[in-house]
Amino acid sequence: MKEGKLNGLGQHQNGHLSPFKFAKLFDPEASWDKDQLGDVLHWIRQAVALVCGLLWGAIPLVGGVWFITFLAISSGIIYGYYAMILKVDEEDFGGHGALLQEGLFASITLFLLAWILVYSLGHF
Repeated sequence: MKEGKLNGLGQHQNGHLSPFKFAKLFDPEASWDKDQLGDVLHWIRQAVALVCGLLWGAIPLVGGVWFITFLAISSGIIYGYYAMILKVDEEDFGGHGALLQEGLFASITLFLLAWILVYSLGHF
């Protein structure tokens, strides 16, 4: 089967999007545009939020210190990913603040939802 040529938008000539290569997620030499990197950081943060929320609710942990712990873990993973694994120049993407904010508020919502539901359903 022949592969179609890609146009400038990352689409094949037949209109289908080219598949995302998971090897790119760990390749420091890969080129990233702002939207792609933002999407990857957003979904990593959502996965961390879901895992932490389920874990915090199942243990059961209560208190604001665990909320702050989640924020530290989530931000640390995101910073480590883009600064140490991908080695991107953060200034090309709006600085550390913009990258660390990517998906933050949605992940807080998901974290709290998972934490509260698992805690309430499992321990009451």
